[in-house]
Amino acid sequence: MKSFRSVAIIAAFAMATAAGCASTTHSAGTGEYVDDTVITAKVKSAILQEPSLKSAEINVETFKGTVQLSGFVSTPASVNTAMVVARDVKGVKSVKNDMRVK
Repeated sequence: MKSFRSVAIIAAFAMATAAGCASTTHSAGTGEYVDDTVITAKVKSAILQEPSLKSAEINVETFKGTVQLSGFVSTPASVNTAMVVARDVKGVKSVKNDMRVK
């Protein structure tokens, strides 16, 4: 009987631990957070490599594969270029534009 109780306690602990790492609609799980961090880094790198963009003024945030671009650019064409560059990065599900033309 003692063995069954130990197994039940271990199983309950394992389930609680796994549930703690799961994502919700408002927060990312551990694996998704790491994936989003990698996507953010790849998008920033791709924007840095684009010579027509002043990348220091473009901010990148990622949540569950959705990339949000914000900041200031000099032309409407720069907005489109940044959107295309971000969209072409592997792992990006969608891109939201919050950039402003100054």
